[in-house]
Amino acid sequence: MRCYNSQRSEFAILYGRRRIGKTFLVNKTFEGKFTFRFIGSHKAPKERQLERFALNLKEQGKLSYLPKVDSWYHAFDALQEMIKQSKTKGKKVIFFDEMPWIDTYASEFVSALEDFWNTWAALRDDILFVACGSATSWMVDKIIENQGGLHGRITSRIYLKPFTLAETEEYLRQEGCMWNRYTIAQCYMYVGGTPYYLSLMEPKKDLPQNIDELFFTPQAKLKGEIAELFHVLFKDAERYIEIVRTLVEHREGLTRKQISDITKSNGGTLSSRLENLERCDFIMGQQQYGKKKKGIIYKIVDFFTLFYFSFVEGTRPPINPYWQKKINSNAVKIWQGLTFELLVNTHVDKVIQHLGISGILTTVSAWRSERTSNMNKQRGRKDIKEDNPQKESSNQQIDLIIAREDPYIYLCEMKFSQEEYTITKEYEQKLRQRMALFREQTKTKAAFLTTFITTYGVRKNIYSDIVQLQLTLDQLFD
Repeated sequence: MRCYNSQRSEFAILYGRRRIGKTFLVNKTFEGKFTFRFIGSHKAPKERQLERFALNLKEQGKLSYLPKVDSWYHAFDALQEMIKQSKTKGKKVIFFDEMPWIDTYASEFVSALEDFWNTWAALRDDILFVACGSATSWMVDKIIENQGGLHGRITSRIYLKPFTLAETEEYLRQEGCMWNRYTIAQCYMYVGGTPYYLSLMEPKKDLPQNIDELFFTPQAKLKGEIAELFHVLFKDAERYIEIVRTLVEHREGLTRKQISDITKSNGGTLSSRLENLERCDFIMGQQQYGKKKKGIIYKIVDFFTLFYFSFVEGTRPPINPYWQKKINSNAVKIWQGLTFELLVNTHVDKVIQHLGISGILTTVSAWRSERTSNMNKQRGRKDIKEDNPQKESSNQQIDLIIAREDPYIYLCEMKFSQEEYTITKEYEQKLRQRMALFREQTKTKAAFLTTFITTYGVRKNIYSDIVQLQLTLDQLFD
């Protein structure tokens, strides 16, 4: 409400992915305070958008006539006149929702908006203009990083992110879902922290029953969600889906070149698509330890998309409950183990907090070993095992590394299990080999702190001494 109570006109933007609750938040915040609201229509031509705008002006301004608007410049002129006639005291709240949809081809909408703000609204002290949109790339390019008349004009902006685990738990509790945190973590792996998807959960049903209802029945509510989601956000949606599907199939992550080779796309177009997918929180460009920008690995980070392309796409609605039987399969258990690593990465701030290093400068990265062939070439050997038979020649990776400014590095292992995790002799040996390989290839002299992040902790045995620090699922919820 800072913008509403200020002594000047304010230009505020609210953006974030579709279904995240942006419109709900604005409507709740300014309920009963709107002077004018307008929602863009998806794929509607300029003429239709302007026609609806004029109708909104007449209805909301209680005008006796239908304003004639044949361009967005005239539309904003008409809006000015309506505001002048408004008897509202204090701030006049103007809300444009789904703004990217309004900006159709050759519409001159942004130019008209610039003119409206700079020549009229900004010169007053009683306008609160709220712009909202799901197409994050458009909001950033056309409004936030506008190099024209809106450059430096934004007075407030909010990027609305999905719920965290803690917020998801609180929301589900309010909705009557009395699930434990293990189940809530599973739910998060399937649909993420998107409020709309969480709102579809039936409290009287368990999680597998809910997933069957939402994805695997003939009338499943979220069966066609992916297609709608991508086509709303991106013009060439199929090309974006191709990139996302490729990253789902390569959970370990891919470099830009690898994505280019697989999808047969390159140049600035691929760079733009990757950037737009990052802006919309579908993927993440993760820095590799010890490497600069060239070493960035792109990974899928949107849980809903990951689950959909892993299990839903191509699945025909079965006669019997599908997910209720599938959930205990080895394929799902392996998938959940990998997805728990993503869950931890998206809550890495909680990891840093509970490690007690929030006040220390840290960097978060990952690492994958050099290919064996490269190492052999450097050493002039045919087989790396000739040098050290205990060293693994296959590619190794560490998905979460937290490096402190001082010479300490947290090498994180993430394990999702229904009970305390047991470290075996073979796994303990594998960890030591991986740490040795990491030190050799990165040339680091830092001290290692082996950190396990698990659901219920690590079982104490003769091999668990390799674990120096532990966090559990409860601390990710904290």
